[in-house]
Amino acid sequence: MTRPVSRKPEEARAGERVKMSVLARLSGVPAATIKHYVNEGLLPEPTRTSRNMAYYDVALVPRIQRIKEIQRTRFLPLKVIKEVLEGDELASADETVAAAITRTMASVAPEERRTREELLAAGMPSAQLAWLRGSGIVAPVKDVRPESYTGDDLELLRVLGASRKAGITPEMLPVTILGEYVQALSALVRIELRMFREGVMPRADGNLGELTEAATLLSEKLVVLLRRKMLLPVLRDLVESETKVSTEATSSATAKVTTAKNAATTSAKKTGTTKAGTTKAGTTHPRSRRPAR
Repeated sequence: MTRPVSRKPEEARAGERVKMSVLARLSGVPAATIKHYVNEGLLPEPTRTSRNMAYYDVALVPRIQRIKEIQRTRFLPLKVIKEVLEGDELASADETVAAAITRTMASVAPEERRTREELLAAGMPSAQLAWLRGSGIVAPVKDVRPESYTGDDLELLRVLGASRKAGITPEMLPVTILGEYVQALSALVRIELRMFREGVMPRADGNLGELTEAATLLSEKLVVLLRRKMLLPVLRDLVESETKVSTEATSSATAKVTTAKNAATTSAKKTGTTKAGTTKAGTTHPRSRRPAR
């Protein structure tokens, strides 16, 4: 373990571990606030040399300052900031969009939490939950034991449970069909984000966060409405397409049968004509016979 070094704040070097008082001075953030960041999981636990003595990596200073800046300028809760910081490769504008999307989703997602055991006890099949988690469609709450689900993940699991209670059995619609849903929706989301980044972001004029929040909710409503309007037309199209295919298949089969019958009739006529010709050619009329001398 690296031995903590006692230095003045301005002399601290990367890789060194310092006391909380030093970390607070270097970052410009109060010690109580930094401890809160640690408790919320935004910062790693310090190295403790005794019950009342802890040392922190001085390299945390930029992260502490960034957390505080996001809080000050974007008014985001720490839970959202934590998720934003995990996408470290995002550019500034994209980071603003990611933060606004996360904030909006968090505002509408249920806060209730259920453990895996509670979900299984409520009727969720273990294999189904394992498949959903393995495919990435749902994910448990990070760094929480026992395994638990909340937000949109929990809501999705509840919708699946409600469908089973309504009589839609796994044999009718297996959970694996959600893989096709994800593929289709992934293409749609890519289109949405591409249009937003090309059309809205360059023209946001300082209102990118607010515009992102509005677009996130409105686009969701738009998708629901368009899907609702498309259900019956697409159903009719499917029925007409299947009917057309069935009709064409029937017509093709009928044509083949007719062709086969015609071929058989033609063959029979040819055979009859051949036999008749042979009889005429090989038979002598009785009157034409002359008595033998």
